[in-house]
Amino acid sequence: MQIHSPEETDFLRILGTNPCIITILDRAPRLGLAEWYLTAGAVFQTVWNHIDGRDPQSGIDDYDLFYFDDTDLSYEAEDDVIRRAAALFDDLDVRVEVRNEARVHLWYEDHFGVPATPFTDCKDAIDHFASTTCCYGIRRTHTGDDEIYAPHGFTDLFDMVLRPNPVLAPRKVYETKAARWQKEWPHLTVLPWPEE
Repeated sequence: MQIHSPEETDFLRILGTNPCIITILDRAPRLGLAEWYLTAGAVFQTVWNHIDGRDPQSGIDDYDLFYFDDTDLSYEAEDDVIRRAAALFDDLDVRVEVRNEARVHLWYEDHFGVPATPFTDCKDAIDHFASTTCCYGIRRTHTGDDEIYAPHGFTDLFDMVLRPNPVLAPRKVYETKAARWQKEWPHLTVLPWPEE
């Protein structure tokens, strides 16, 4: 059994209030993916909702399920996983967005205007989010333990501070997301993108 720090225990307790997160963590291992994480908005925004006393699912656009498989970078292989996940989660009243992070470099520049080097695993992909406050991942192991990836700790998350992470995403991506999130969570403190 995995031992968690007090911050990780609080984090897991809060995520446990969102029934969609629990269902996704329970079912995702059935996809048979070697490496995966539930990550991004569904995770950190559930915490913000808890702090603000809101419904755990308020304001969450989708539930991002990252996986990493560099043995087949074809669209067809990723689409097969997406279709299997759609069937697995079709009873949930939320959108579960599944993406193979090994393929991101193939489309990132067309979508965001800057090139991306290939990620090495899911953690590497999470490390490249536009804000350090978004860099969280959680997955359930085959033993039923919850494994957390939180490279920047929990202070900013629990303090509702959005901090830029200028390693890949352009400034505009950060500022657009920050503006939307600050409208949804008015107590959020948004730190400015660093000047060149």
